[in-house]
Amino acid sequence: MQNTSAQYDKAIKLCKDIFLKKMKDYGTAWRNLRPTSLTDQIFIKAQRIKSIESKGTQKVGDDIKGEYIGIINYCVISMIQLELENDSRVDLPYEEVEHLFDKHVAATKKLMEDKNHDYGEAWRDMRISSLTDLILMKIFRVKQIEDNKGKTIISEGVDANYMDMMNYSVFALIKLDS
Repeated sequence: MQNTSAQYDKAIKLCKDIFLKKMKDYGTAWRNLRPTSLTDQIFIKAQRIKSIESKGTQKVGDDIKGEYIGIINYCVISMIQLELENDSRVDLPYEEVEHLFDKHVAATKKLMEDKNHDYGEAWRDMRISSLTDLILMKIFRVKQIEDNKGKTIISEGVDANYMDMMNYSVFALIKLDS
C-alpha cells in the first residue's frame, strides 16, 4: 500500500533542503520579484518539462525532476510573496522564511489530502505529461487573473492555483521516484 502522506513529505523534504541551501547562498533576493515574474518563472520550468517530454531529448543537463522541484519552490515563494504583499522588507530572517515555507506547505498538503479523499488518488493513474499540462493550464489561469488585476467573477484566486501547481509537481516527483 502506498503512503501518499509519507511520499509527499519525502518530496517536500528534498525541495525544502534545496530551498534553504539556496537561501543561504542568495538570501531572499526573490523578494524583489513581482507576482507576474514568479508566474513566468514557473511557466519557464513547466514549458521546459513539456518540451523535453515532447521531444524525448534535452540539450541542457538539468533534469526534469529538478524542474519540478523548482516549480514547487517557486510556488512556495509566490505564496509567501502574496502573504507579505504589504511588507517592504527585502531581507528576511532565515527562521521566518523557514516558518513561512512550512506554513504554506502544510496548507497545500492539507488541500491535497482533502482532494485525495474526494478524488480517490486519481493522480496515481495519470501520466506525468498530464500533470505537466495541468500545471501549464493553471499558469495560464494565473496569468489571466494577474492581467485582470486579481479580479475574478467565479474562479478561485491565484493562491489556490499555486497550491494546485505545487501538488501536481509533488505528484510528478512521487511518480518519477516510483
